[in-house]
This record gives sequence, C-alpha cells and structure tokens, in this order.
Amino acid sequence: MMTELRDKVAVVTGGTRGIGYAIAEALLQDGARVFICGRNETFLKKALETLGQDRGATGDPVVDGAVADVRRYGDCRRVIRAAAERFSGLDILVNNAGVGIFKPVDQMTPEEWALVVETNLSGAFYCCHEAIPLMRMRGGGYIFNISSLAAINPFAGGSAYNASKFGLNGFSEAMMQDVRHDGIRVSYIMPGSVATDFAATPGARARETWKLTPEDIAKAVIDLYRFPSRSLASRIELRPSRPPKKN
Repeated sequence: MMTELRDKVAVVTGGTRGIGYAIAEALLQDGARVFICGRNETFLKKALETLGQDRGATGDPVVDGAVADVRRYGDCRRVIRAAAERFSGLDILVNNAGVGIFKPVDQMTPEEWALVVETNLSGAFYCCHEAIPLMRMRGGGYIFNISSLAAINPFAGGSAYNASKFGLNGFSEAMMQDVRHDGIRVSYIMPGSVATDFAATPGARARETWKLTPEDIAKAVIDLYRFPSRSLASRIELRPSRPPKKN
C-alpha cells in the first residue's frame, strides 16, 4: 500500500533555501505539515512567509519554523520538540542542513573542520536522537539524510566535506538497522551537482542548466516516502543525466 503524506508532520533542517526549501515545499504540496529551521533569521522569515501561503483544509497554518544551528544539540532538541508540540507529533525528519569548506588539510583551520563535520554529521545525529523516540510513539516514521556523491568520491580539498558525508552514509546504514523493526525507514540520498547557492559563484546558476535542481531532490524524497512500506530504497544516487563532456 502506498504511504500517504496528508497530515504527516515533517521537520526539514536547512529548510530556508535551496534543497531544503524545495523539500519543504514538496511536502506541503502533498499535504504534510512542515517545521523548518535555519541559522539565518532573515532567510527563515522569508521562507515561512512564502511557504505559509499554503494553509490546511481548515485554514490553519501548516508550516512553522525556528532559528537553529544544528551543531548545537540543544538547538536540535528544541526544534524537534517544537515541531512535535506545534503539530502534535512527528513522522518525518529530513536532515538536510549542510556546509562546505574546501581547502587542503594544512590550510584548513580546526574551526573550519569543526564547522563542516559538526553541521553535516553531528547535526544529523542530534536530530535523529531526538526524533526516533517520537516516531516510535507514532508506530513508525521516515528519516531522510541528504548526503552527496562526495560521500563515495573523494577529491582534493574535500577532506572535511568528504569525511562528513562518508560518515553520514555509515551513520545512515547503521541507524537503519537500529530502527527498522520499529517501523522507521531510513534512506540517504546522494546528489551530484545541484544548481543552488551552495559553494557557487554569483550568477553561476543561470549557466548551470545541466545540473540537478533542488526540485529533483525533493521529488526523490516524495517518491521514496510513497514506496510501499514493505520495501526500502535505503541508498539513492542522483546524477545529472547530461553533464558537460570532458575534453
């Protein structure tokens, strides 16, 4: 039986822009109630205003959010609890918040290393730690971790980013086995090049029509959720179908 999204409650970290925003928007369009978070108050306010134009059948708001830094366990706990209180439970968690700093090891500061690894990996752990008990109370749920093809393809200058995404893949695989008998499914999605402002130069997106779009990743989340509950596509790799040819 196909799993329906209507009235399900979802948390999307890093949901104010890019991939996270597209995922939040897609979840709302399919009837879910969504709680987003981001570090920037201005971006959060703008995202909530735009997403909040959609309202439930009763006219009640179906989206809310909070400023949070997923590197802080306390912030993650506050976001998960706020979402569950606001919408009476939790069914879906999308760990999307991520940063990238690309430097050789000897040129990267310890603070930069910590920013990348704590955001991309520890933040996912903190949110899952808080979300899993709430999902068990609902009889199940779905956790999506947004990884990257950099999780299987190391590159020069990617030490911190590669490490964080390699770790996120391993974390996802182990957690999937921890919670599968609780009715909680876990999938991690590894996009290739996506046309967002992440590590992009000004004006670059207009020239990057060959890249994946945030909406492509959002569709993968929706499609995975709608898989029959007896099946689990635990790992998805998404690539641009026609990248520029290498000379």
